[in-house]
Amino acid sequence: MRRLSSVQRKMPCVFVTEVKEEPSTKREHQPFKVLATETISHKALDADIHSAIPTEKVDGTCCYVTTYKGQPYLWARLDRKPNKLAEKRFKNFLHSKQNSKEFFWNVEEDFKPVPECWIPAKEIEQLNGNPMPDENGHIPGWVPVEKNNKQYCWHSSVVNYEFEIALVLRHHSDDPGLLEISAVPLSDLLEQTLELIGTNINGNPYGLGSKKHPLHLLIPHGAFQIRNLPTLKHNDLLSWFEGCREGKIEGIVWHCSDGCLIKVHRHHLGLCWPIPDTYMNSKPVVINMNLNNYVYAFDAKCLFNHFSKIDNQKFGRLKDIILNV
Repeated sequence: MRRLSSVQRKMPCVFVTEVKEEPSTKREHQPFKVLATETISHKALDADIHSAIPTEKVDGTCCYVTTYKGQPYLWARLDRKPNKLAEKRFKNFLHSKQNSKEFFWNVEEDFKPVPECWIPAKEIEQLNGNPMPDENGHIPGWVPVEKNNKQYCWHSSVVNYEFEIALVLRHHSDDPGLLEISAVPLSDLLEQTLELIGTNINGNPYGLGSKKHPLHLLIPHGAFQIRNLPTLKHNDLLSWFEGCREGKIEGIVWHCSDGCLIKVHRHHLGLCWPIPDTYMNSKPVVINMNLNNYVYAFDAKCLFNHFSKIDNQKFGRLKDIILNV
């Protein structure tokens, strides 16, 4: 199977969208909804969406693995945003012109500072060597997750830089109906993007861990392929999300052969998220850490140590994993 694309920019919807003037179910205080029409977008058709690989859109926060200080590192998403003056100018322009691409940005002066170690995302447009903002006025980018950085403590809980490993959730290689949590070399994840999920991420839609014993995991983007997706029609997808067990997910991301990523979110179809019983929580999960060489070197409170104590155990679902600290 070909390697799937990484997430380095905002993904367009598979359908042409329209704005409906009623309160959003996705974002609090947003007075409008963005809903899908029945028309497939030109971007999706140009990317040959009908031959793309559909995968589960996982609800977490986006991460990236690339080198830093000469070794593989986990990086957190940090978008560079405009300062107040530039944002006001941009919003006024949008109200009058509608098309954000016509707006002139002064990248040197219009944006808030970012840490020196910040890097722009790979696929964003450049002008005269400067990364340019997307249609929302943000410059997507990344910052390395340092071990003791409190701002990214949940990110750092899933990596160990001494042994260069990460806590990863994916399908078991021998049984697609079984999930597996394992320690994966960071070098195996280089130049991939992943989703960090868990107790303190995005309201924890998958019910992982608890406040007392938080639990976080990384899922490589594209890890959960969808096998029996219906035809690419609005009503068929709506029925699939509402009526199929496999449809109990946040959304779909299509990985196109040209590297393009196209998505649809439940909210685009007027459906709710989060939901009580997710598809991810309908599968059993096995712990396969294989950390015999490392056990005594791990900090007693770290996730790697906790998982080593329940190595080879099988649970009915992710929600059932309780780390007895």
